[in-house]
Amino acid sequence: MNMVADIFEAERPKLTSLCYRMLGERAGAEDAVQNTWLKWSATDTTQIDNPAAWLRRVATNIAIDTLRSAHRQREVYVGPWLPEPLIQGESQEPVHPFELAQECELALLWAMERLTERERAAFILREAFDASYSDIADTLGATEVACRQLVSRSQKKLQDSGPRFDTTPEEVADLSQRFFMAIMAEDFDAALSLLTPNSAAVSDGGAKRRAARRPLKGGSEILQVFRALYEKARHEPGWTTRIATVNTKPALLRYQFGRLDSVTTLAPDENGKIAWLYIMRNPDKLGVVEQ
Repeated sequence: MNMVADIFEAERPKLTSLCYRMLGERAGAEDAVQNTWLKWSATDTTQIDNPAAWLRRVATNIAIDTLRSAHRQREVYVGPWLPEPLIQGESQEPVHPFELAQECELALLWAMERLTERERAAFILREAFDASYSDIADTLGATEVACRQLVSRSQKKLQDSGPRFDTTPEEVADLSQRFFMAIMAEDFDAALSLLTPNSAAVSDGGAKRRAARRPLKGGSEILQVFRALYEKARHEPGWTTRIATVNTKPALLRYQFGRLDSVTTLAPDENGKIAWLYIMRNPDKLGVVEQ
């Protein structure tokens, strides 16, 4: 039994990352990994030649089934649905077992909502885990030709989504620093200069926090919201902000009396301006993070 558990534990970080990328939620990823363990522990593992491939196949298909159900739930979600952020602590130590999951950008997770479940699985297996088309075909029960088509379609959809996913960490850090510092200083003209008429801001408050019920379009409309937030903060006590790391990218965290109220992060366009802003306010996805 110990060997069975040891094999699973060795693969758990990769399985958790895979399921988080598929589902965009911590709890959903943890449930999918737990269900994978239940199947693994009930299987005669002596008959499995490649445990890692077996576990990845099972986890992927559990995540596909979960995602189908989740998409139905998201159709009645209050306002836009955004993936759950992974906030890195001040110690700079990622939280087990989501170390590898931290590497997935929130912009990419959001854009992958445009993909079908099988497109998403094929893209993640190919791009994030460098799986061969033979392995992807085995995982999805499809031909290699079909899997190549799934990956190709997913890449095309993501290229058309708006944000860039080929930027260097330095590019994102520089743009984030300039925008967040401008916002924190309430220099809204400087912040506006980093936005374009095509910039989009998506906010998720669920049913528990006030947030825009539709994506905001264009720099002027987006900055109106930031101005209103900071105007409100002038008349209410306890508001503070800091820059932190979220899904390996810089993010602006706002607190009221030490309780996290919102997370804002961004992704650039091809010209180095802001293509996309992510604003999370749903407390169910934020938890309680002390400043």
